[in-house]
Amino acid sequence: MQVAEALPEFAEAFPFEEFNAMQREALPALIEGEANVVASAPTASGKTALAELAICHTLKRGGTALFIAPMRALTNEKEGEWERFESLGYSVYVVTGERDLNPRRARRADILVMTPEKVDSATRKHDARRYDFVTDVDCCVIDEVHLLDSDRRGSVLEVTISRLRRLCDPRIVALSATMPNVEDVADWLDAPPETTFSFGEEYRPVDLHADVKTYSHGENSFADKYRRLYRALDLAEPHVREDGQALVFVSSRQDTVQAAKKSRDELAQRDVPVGARGDYDFHTETQRLENDTLRQSALDGVGFHHAGLSKNDRDLIEEWFKEGKIQLLFSTSTLAWGVNLPARCVVIRDTKLHNPLEGEVDMSPLDVLQMLGRAGRPGYDDVGYGWVICDRSEADKYRRLLREGKEIESRLAEDLDAHLNAEIALGTIRDLEDVMEWIETTFYYVRARSRPQEYGFDTLRERVRSTLDSLVERGFADLGEELSIEASSLGTLASQYYLRLSTAERFHALATRESIEADAILRTVARATEFDSVSARKAERDAISAALAGRGSDLDAGERKVLAVLRGAMNGTTPTELSGDAWVIRQNALRLLAALHAFCERFAGPADANLVRRLEARIEYGVSDDAVGLTAIDGVGPGRASKLAAEGITAPSEIRAAGVEGLVEAGLAESVAEGIYGNAGGLPAVSIDWGEFPEEIARGENELCEARVASTEGGARAAIRVVVNRHRTDGSTGRSETDGPADVEMTATTAYLGSTTVPVGVFGADDDLTYTVEVVFPDLPLAPVSESRSVRVV
Repeated sequence: MQVAEALPEFAEAFPFEEFNAMQREALPALIEGEANVVASAPTASGKTALAELAICHTLKRGGTALFIAPMRALTNEKEGEWERFESLGYSVYVVTGERDLNPRRARRADILVMTPEKVDSATRKHDARRYDFVTDVDCCVIDEVHLLDSDRRGSVLEVTISRLRRLCDPRIVALSATMPNVEDVADWLDAPPETTFSFGEEYRPVDLHADVKTYSHGENSFADKYRRLYRALDLAEPHVREDGQALVFVSSRQDTVQAAKKSRDELAQRDVPVGARGDYDFHTETQRLENDTLRQSALDGVGFHHAGLSKNDRDLIEEWFKEGKIQLLFSTSTLAWGVNLPARCVVIRDTKLHNPLEGEVDMSPLDVLQMLGRAGRPGYDDVGYGWVICDRSEADKYRRLLREGKEIESRLAEDLDAHLNAEIALGTIRDLEDVMEWIETTFYYVRARSRPQEYGFDTLRERVRSTLDSLVERGFADLGEELSIEASSLGTLASQYYLRLSTAERFHALATRESIEADAILRTVARATEFDSVSARKAERDAISAALAGRGSDLDAGERKVLAVLRGAMNGTTPTELSGDAWVIRQNALRLLAALHAFCERFAGPADANLVRRLEARIEYGVSDDAVGLTAIDGVGPGRASKLAAEGITAPSEIRAAGVEGLVEAGLAESVAEGIYGNAGGLPAVSIDWGEFPEEIARGENELCEARVASTEGGARAAIRVVVNRHRTDGSTGRSETDGPADVEMTATTAYLGSTTVPVGVFGADDDLTYTVEVVFPDLPLAPVSESRSVRVV
């Protein structure tokens, strides 16, 4: 069937002219009705076209389509691919956490591309004008719906789709490469049998021969890695010699680089004919690569690919692999989920991954099947070869996976309390009856009904009720009259910041202390449940101890590692031994500190919130405590903040005092200095005017005075308080010493500076008094400002 015949107005949106057999079979269900569709089809069989057919049908009817991609890297790929829709006059807009959201563009988009996490965030905030676009979706395409079975991410996708259906009830089109229990997914999404498809291996464009190869596991993991690499090269070599190509999946970005380097030497020793060093044109082309190591490797016919490369380099490597100029390619799993880049031979070298937050974990069975599905080049090969290299002890597990596939399970039970809390906080669950109705909208319920013994279907309602009771007991929800349910402040904050509930409890306990210190904040973050699986390898422990210098001896090894990373990040001196995991730990800590800031705002006070904000900025930028205020200025990062601090300029007010000339003398280029000086003017500069404030007051007299607090530059939300200390005079020395409780608060207010006036009550007590006006900016990493006046009592 010709594309132009089926969809004449969208013919240019497809990169081919004719639909294949699988696409023809599913086409009527996608473009002739409105029923939900579930389709399972082998990798490389043309599933993407099914998504595009559903999108075309939606666009034709004037609707908005949402495409949920399984990972962030793939949203960017789709943005490039779907320029074809842009050329037809339809707008494509990608919404991810790494980009600033433009609500107007999102609202006007015809095709939205998002990850499950971003849809989850948007649907939680759908009442806000910024995210209301998510309630106008007419069709939702879920790519790789077998992500439901992914640890943690699966439960996010599950509850997000259930929530989206309650919000705007879009048509759902769910696609998957591997889905033995497709009927369960169809049951969950209310897709009728006539629009539920399970295309078998006969629809693969190239037959797949998949098997397991074992190696002998040793005591040295580094040596094991190379044992597996040589095994992989043994499997790939025959195909490369016959002008085929091999794709080898490894566990990390760094491993792709190291494996490519080692393989270049090994292939040369084996005299395998790869590379194009004699090809002058290709040599010239490789100069377009930004990564020097990749440039040298590509000339030898060996490449590497991971999400950390620039888009330019990834695009070039993909292009050259398709053209056969790269014969051996090492990649992380991202490539298996996204780009259609088949190879005659696919080898999975690593079945275990190092996760900075979880230690060593097994690769997901779904990832394994997804990777092997890339074996076989349509139009070039009659058969593709896929191999899993694993330890002998795990061979049977992987052979069973290849033989039987993997049914999709629900992971909701693992985080049921957090997701139930989120629905209560959103107001979608208001009473006990709503709780039961909600659970019946989940894949968890459908799967439990399908496998009652494994899931304990008979006791499911009791488990959900028990989870609800636990939320009430722990203070996340409140039960009202007639069993009504409302979220508490604790529950709302936990949901808003995506916290594990045990972490929220720790944050609440800290924020309700009488006083909070910086060390307690860092320790609380290090002990967050989100870091529970962080492990400290033997080689890291000395570096951790040195970084902590005796601190945190009561913490376990993983918590000490997190604390060491945070303290190192604050000073820009993360130990080399910890650098591999430091970035992920730091990013998660910044998210947790943003949440803790909100807890302090709600349960503690502005000064504690300001302290958290300053610690957060230090961890993000790696600057000293005296210079952290500079990071509030647009254009000042860690390098410039440190340079200015070294010259004695440590605050926005000192930037303004120095002027452009002073900033140039401190080492900044004139154009940079002008920009920073201008940006500093947008931040507050506190001025405190005490008015006619008395120097003395008679005992027993009272006088109501006022202090005017203003910003002479930019404005910001400020917390202002007036405190008083009582003094007594030592009769023997004549000196005034503090006596009694310090910092007795007289006035506290929060206002936008601007300008505001606060009352100061001066009273003639028995002793001399010191009055202090303190100004704190809870949202900015600026140091608090205070001024004092003393009053003698006569």
